[in-house]
Amino acid sequence: MVLVLLIIFMITAPILQSGIELDVPKTHTVKEINEQKLVVSIDKKQLVYLGNDPVNVHDLGQKIHAQLKKPGEGVFLRCDETVPFGIFASVIDTIRQSGISNISIVTEPITDRARTR
Repeated sequence: MVLVLLIIFMITAPILQSGIELDVPKTHTVKEINEQKLVVSIDKKQLVYLGNDPVNVHDLGQKIHAQLKKPGEGVFLRCDETVPFGIFASVIDTIRQSGISNISIVTEPITDRARTR
């Protein structure tokens, strides 16, 4: 149990910088996060944030590039599970059109407790 909690903490710790509260989708496959990236979030109201700051989706690519530390760096994309897929796809498309292809989608691991509900 302690090992599982440690792994979950290691996965979520880099993302805790974002104060936007979301219910991200839960998946069986969760990759361990061991790097710092910019965080783009889409909340339940379909508002887009870069870090903790709200941003117009049309300005997203420009604002990401202004904050990138090195070329080729990627971003984490956090999205509330209630957001329609069209909005999610539109934000990914906007990020890709700005020249960023390294987009990591953030999910939470499915736990045994969640499966028994």
